[in-house]
Amino acid sequence: MQWSKLFIPTLRENPVDAEVVSHQLLLRAGYIRQLAAGVYNYLYLAQRSILKITNIVREEMDGIGAQEFFLPALNPAEVWQESGRWDVMGQNMFRLKDRFGRDLCLGMTHEEVMTYIARGELRSYKQLPQIWYQIQTKFRDEPRPKSGLLRVRQFTMKDSYSFDIDAAGLDAAYDKHHAAYCKIFDRCGLKYIAVEADSGAMGGSQSHEFMVESNAGEDFVAVCDGAKYYANLEKAASVPKPPAAPDPEGDLEPEKFHTPGKKTIAEISEFTGLPATSQIKSLVMMADNKPVLALVRGDHTMHETKFAATVGGANEIRPAHPEEIRDLFGGTSAGSLGPIGVTNMRVIADKALEGRKNMICGANIDDYHLKNVTPGEDFKAEYFDLRQVEEGDTYEGFPIRVVKTVEIGHIFKLGYKYSKSMNLTVLDQNGKEVTPIMGSYGIGVERILTCAIELFHDKDGMSLPAAIAPFELVVTPANFADPGQHETAVGFYEEAKRQGIDVLLDDRDERPGVKFKDADLIGIPVRITIGKKLAQGVVEVVNRRTRESVDVPVAEAIEKAKSILRA
Repeated sequence: MQWSKLFIPTLRENPVDAEVVSHQLLLRAGYIRQLAAGVYNYLYLAQRSILKITNIVREEMDGIGAQEFFLPALNPAEVWQESGRWDVMGQNMFRLKDRFGRDLCLGMTHEEVMTYIARGELRSYKQLPQIWYQIQTKFRDEPRPKSGLLRVRQFTMKDSYSFDIDAAGLDAAYDKHHAAYCKIFDRCGLKYIAVEADSGAMGGSQSHEFMVESNAGEDFVAVCDGAKYYANLEKAASVPKPPAAPDPEGDLEPEKFHTPGKKTIAEISEFTGLPATSQIKSLVMMADNKPVLALVRGDHTMHETKFAATVGGANEIRPAHPEEIRDLFGGTSAGSLGPIGVTNMRVIADKALEGRKNMICGANIDDYHLKNVTPGEDFKAEYFDLRQVEEGDTYEGFPIRVVKTVEIGHIFKLGYKYSKSMNLTVLDQNGKEVTPIMGSYGIGVERILTCAIELFHDKDGMSLPAAIAPFELVVTPANFADPGQHETAVGFYEEAKRQGIDVLLDDRDERPGVKFKDADLIGIPVRITIGKKLAQGVVEVVNRRTRESVDVPVAEAIEKAKSILRA
C-alpha cells in the first residue's frame, strides 16, 4: 500500500474528551471516529488491525474443533423470556418493537439463540460434544459510555458455546477454551492473567476472566504473585491484615454506653480511642425486599457480589432505605445498629469476625453502642466470606496487591441454566432423555486492540505488536522525489511484499519529520528510513518498540526488519 492513496487522518493534539491513552491514540492515529455516545466508526487502520485479531481468534478456535456460525443480532423476545433473562438484563438490553408490535432486542450475547438451534437439531448423545462459535456485533445500552472502545454500546465479540453430555465433557471443553485463549492472547502480544471470577447474570458454576493490568480498567483484581493466585474481587479470598489492637481479655458482658451524635466507624473510633478493627459494622441489605443483616469488621468493606452469592437466587440486591431500617429496628437509625437481639431477619457475618471477642457494635438505640460484644456468644450468625480483599492482605503467606484491569475474555461453565430453562434434551446411550450441559466463552475483539495500546505506547504514539499492527513495516524515503531514494524505496516495498511482510510505502510529499511522527503515531513496528546515507549504501532500520536505530547495508535491510518482527 502507498500512504498517499490511503485515508489516515492523523491529529497532532489529544482530543479534549479523550481521557485514557488508548482512546487518545485511536483518535489521533486516525483509527476511529465517534458517531454517537459509545458508537464508533472504524476507519481503515482500525479495520486492518481488527481483521488480523479476528483471524487469530478464528484460527485458534478452529484449532480446538469449534465450528463457526453467524447468528442474527436482532432477536425475538421469546427466546430471552424462555431463559428468564428478558427481565434480568433490565435497561442494559436494547429493546424495540416491529411493525406488528412484537417485542425484539439486540443481542448482548447468544446463549439463548444457540440453545434454540441445539434444541431443534440435537437428538442423540452421538451428536455430542459440539462447540459452536461466531464473531459478531453485540449491543449493550451502556448508561455511561466512556474510554473510547473500552466501554461502548456496540462492540465485536467472539462468543462460543459448548454442548456436552456430562460434566467431564464440559471440563474438557472448558480446558480447550482456556488453552485456546492463552494462545490467542499470546499471539496478539498481550501481557495478561487468568483470574477466578463471578459468573454474574450468565449463571454457572465456574468462570475465569482474562485480564490485562491497566489504569484504564474498571475491574479490580487481587494478585498474589508469590502464590500464583489471581482472582477478581468478586471471588477473591485472602487472610486479612490482623486487628490493629488485641481484643480485651476476659469473659465480659455487653455494656451499653452513650455515643451522642456518633454514627460512623471513624467517629466511634475517635470517641473510644479504639481502632476500626475493634468494631462490628452492621449493614442492612434487601434481597428481593427481604431484609438481611450483614456484619463485617469495622475497617472492611462488604462486597455486594459476595453477599448476593451468599443469599443466593435474589433478582434484586440493594441497601435498605433509611425508613425501612427504622421500621425493622424499632425506630433506630443506621449508625446505631447491631446484631444483638435481632430475630426478624437473617444474620450473616464475615469470617474475619469468627473467633473475635469483646468488640463494639451498635446497641439498636439511637446514640448508643455496646462494648464487650463477642460473636457466637452474644449473638448468633452464619459465617461466610463477605469482605472485599484489600491491598496488604495475604494468601498462603504471600502479600496481595490489588490492581486495575481490563477484561479481554471470559469463560463460563454454564451448567444447565439454559438447556433446562429452554427444554433442550437428547437421548443418552440407554434411550433416556437427558439434558446437555453447556459452557459459554467470550472474547472482546476491540479490547485486544485497546489493551495492546494501553500496554505499548510512549509520548509519540502506539507501539503495536506486529501480529495485530495494521502494517508490519513502513518504508520511509526522506525525499521520494529523489531518484535514488525512490528506486530504493520501491525496491524494498516490492521485496517485502514478495517475502510476505505487510508493508506500507510512505510516498507522500511531506517533510521527513512529519513522516516519522506519523509512523510513530500509528504504531508500525519497524521503519526503514532512506536518507542521505544512501550515498554510502546504508539505510536506517528503526525498532518502534525499543527505539533502537541501526544503520545497515541496503542489501541487509529487509532481513534486519524481519529479525525485529520475529523477536
